[in-house]
This record gives sequence, C-alpha cells and structure tokens, in this order.
Amino acid sequence: MVPIVEARRNPSHTPSRSPPLELDSGFGGLEGEALGLVERRYGDRGLRVSRERYSSRSQDGDVVCTARDGERIVGTLSVRFDGPGGLHADLLFGNELDEWRAAGVKLCEFGGLAVDKHSHDPKRVLAQIFHLGYLHAHRRAGCERLVIEVNPRHVPFYRRCLGLIPYTHERHNPRVQAPAVLMSIDFAAVREQIALLGGQPEMLAAARSLYPLAWDEGTEATMLARLS
Repeated sequence: MVPIVEARRNPSHTPSRSPPLELDSGFGGLEGEALGLVERRYGDRGLRVSRERYSSRSQDGDVVCTARDGERIVGTLSVRFDGPGGLHADLLFGNELDEWRAAGVKLCEFGGLAVDKHSHDPKRVLAQIFHLGYLHAHRRAGCERLVIEVNPRHVPFYRRCLGLIPYTHERHNPRVQAPAVLMSIDFAAVREQIALLGGQPEMLAAARSLYPLAWDEGTEATMLARLS
C-alpha cells in the first residue's frame, strides 16, 4: 500500500525556483534507510537544508527510486511492472486490472512511496520522486496506465495533487490489515500535466496540484538520459 505523505504542513510556504538537482546513480542500503525514513517522519523537526539528489536502481524486477537530502534519504518510490506474477494490487483488485489487460493496456504499479516531511521541501520531493517513477514506467518501459492502492482517507489528496482517480470502493487489505481503494491514471494525462506545468513552481497555488514542482523539459531530458 502507498502510505500518505504529510506534505501540507506549511500552507504559507511560497514556492521558489530551486537550484538544479544533483543526480546520483549509485546508492545502496535502501531498505534500512527507507525504513528509517518512515520512522523519522514522526521524529524531531529542523533538518539541515541541502539539495536533494535523485537516483534509481533495479531490485527483484522493480525499480526503486530515491531522493536524498545531503546524505539522508528523504523520498522513496518503487515501480513495479506487470508480468506473469501480476501486481500487488491483484490481491484485491484483480478483476479491475484484468479488464485493462484484456483491453491491451500495459500496466504499472507504484508502491513504497514515502517522503520525509522534515526535508527542505516535501512537496517538491513528492512531485519529483513521482516524476522519476513516471520516467521509468512510461518514458522508458512504455507503460500506459498507473495503478496504486491507497487508504480511503488519502484518496482526496492523491486525486487533487496528482490527478489519480478512484476506481473502486474500499476493500480490506489483509496484507496490511487496513482498507484500500484502487486509484489509477493514464500516463498520457501525467505527461500532459508535466509538459504544461513542470518547472513552474510559481503556478503551484493556481494549478492546485503538485505538477508545477515536477521537472521542466530540460531537466527531464537530462534525467531521462541518465536512466539509460
């Protein structure tokens, strides 16, 4: 299940254009650090401010993406590709996923999404770790539709901030002992929003989504080249 990100703690924050991101292709020990991230989300405030570095690696068929603030991981996201073993969401929502598959739609699932609310700019981290996952899933692998499992109380956040649409009523997920809703979006819609709003943080309030905090066209092209 995708845990919610507490990224709305500072409504008075006025976004400003951030410096270029430091891109890093080599990192290790993600599991321990990612676990620490989830624990730190409720820890002390006041982290040292530094530029985030975004990177990714393959693990067990998934692509694991991270963002770092200095030496700390402040964001994680796993990209899962559909295949013979299916997706995690098949446990609860297999019928819905099979309808898309029958129509020839190439699916991808995002999971393990976590952002440290104490990072310099949690909204920016969320927008750009999502952008990185999109590059892997859509621009590199050609996936056409994103699916995620979300706790029902977080549905409004993902709908407003990233444009994901709920496709089911809540169902009990025995894997995490909590209710879940299937949400989805066509990657073509994500691409359209990034092209329209990416790299324009001054549009954040007017757009009422996180897409203005995604990368601009030039930065996206640089990141995409680094992924190959």
